[in-house]
Amino acid sequence: MDIRTKKEFLEFLSGYLTENRRKLFDKVIRYRTRHITVVLEDIYQPHNASAVLRSADLTGIQDIHIIENRNKYQVNPEVAMGSSKWLNLIKYNEYEDNTLAAYDALRKAGYRIVATTPHKNDQMLDDISINGKMALVFGTELKGLSETAITHADEYLRIPMYGFTESYNISVSAALILFTLTEKLRKSQVPWQLSEEEKLEILVEWAKRTIKHADLFEKDFLEKRKNQG
Repeated sequence: MDIRTKKEFLEFLSGYLTENRRKLFDKVIRYRTRHITVVLEDIYQPHNASAVLRSADLTGIQDIHIIENRNKYQVNPEVAMGSSKWLNLIKYNEYEDNTLAAYDALRKAGYRIVATTPHKNDQMLDDISINGKMALVFGTELKGLSETAITHADEYLRIPMYGFTESYNISVSAALILFTLTEKLRKSQVPWQLSEEEKLEILVEWAKRTIKHADLFEKDFLEKRKNQG
């Protein structure tokens, strides 16, 4: 669909949404961003996977890139609280090692790759630059990121720790990082907002995911528009 058709389709779908749902969509879309995105490498524990999705949704992150090398990504619906319904989940699982494929796709989309792991060249959370699009890469709680993910990253990010424990678990780590950086982003002059076309595409998708048999409505809409044209 072109932009005009998408606008008409969204208006058509909006007729099947409650006023409260339309207002909520309009409110939430204003805070959505693709300036920061999340990359999850081989996260297999449903609790952790779902908690990260929930944190991403609550901080306004729209896209989650999922690398499936050894483990299939599973979501626990009770923990996710429906957050996966409002996010774009992009999976990389066509190769034996999908990490480089994900990195390549992200770089082509203008992202710099930031591995969330202690490293000799790491930066602290308060110091990392939010200028330019960034993809934050998280690994499993047990093994962390793969050697490939670490070696081929552009930058490294570390959360300050002052206790005896070696690290935060992934769900806590993601929540701390996403909240800190998105708050910093929204208080900055960095153009983090979605374009009008991106907002339109996401709103259409949200409406389709809300309305039962939306695919049939879409088919009917396109048929009628074709006949009118």
